Amino acid sequence: MFSFFKKKIVIPHIRLTGVIGSAGRFKQGIDFAGQQEIIKKAFSFKKAEIIAISINSPGGSPVQSHLIHDYIRQLAKKNKKKVIIFAEDVAASGGYLIACAGDEIYANSSSIIGSIGVISASFGFQDAIKKIGIQRRVYTAGKNKSTLDPFKEEKQEDIERIKKLQLELHSDFINLVKKSRRDKLVDPEKNNIFTGEFWSGSASLKLGLIDGIGNAEQILREKFGENISIKKLEKPKSFLAKKLSSSLDSQVDNIANIIEERALWQKFGL
Repeated sequence: MFSFFKKKIVIPHIRLTGVIGSAGRFKQGIDFAGQQEIIKKAFSFKKAEIIAISINSPGGSPVQSHLIHDYIRQLAKKNKKKVIIFAEDVAASGGYLIACAGDEIYANSSSIIGSIGVISASFGFQDAIKKIGIQRRVYTAGKNKSTLDPFKEEKQEDIERIKKLQLELHSDFINLVKKSRRDKLVDPEKNNIFTGEFWSGSASLKLGLIDGIGNAEQILREKFGENISIKKLEKPKSFLAKKLSSSLDSQVDNIANIIEERALWQKFGL
């Protein structure tokens, strides 16, 4: 008996959005622990040969970025599936690091891509507390325990130590991008690809940072035809998090989170 109905190609599709890492009690960002199950679920579709992942992130924690990237590659290799990444508004810094888990990367022509670098930022309040008559008292075991305390004068040795750490992290980032993009990158040194600069989707295509221009549904239908079923998987927000995130106790954390998050997004004009 012959079937006249061709089975649809199933493509699980997950979306990772927000700043990478956790700050505050109920921050709704991207971290490995929070995304592990939904990533695992996407790869559990036995008949699916393609996994689609959309990313919208200005970056954040390098550790969480690496953990998510490595987990995606581990599952792709284990289950013999191809991963296609789609950048939305931004896939920069840690967001681009995660994007490098894809066998192919696509973006909108106006997406912001790149920012392959490492940054540490803080404030110095030592003059402010002097003006209002406050003394800073810090006691440590270990002379470097109070490195870059915002209420004390900076030490040159602390700055040099942080810069050395940044160079190590930057080197890891560069090596990961080179391994992922291989010979697709166009003259990285001349084009300042590893300097922390970022580009539009159109410009990043010319540099080899992405493979094409288009959104998820458009590209997937172009590549695999109209006979596809895109299964959008979403990570549910727990009832407890919903309830507690609106409580008075969490308002200070929420304000700090908003300021931190907005600073990262606004760096890319969003």
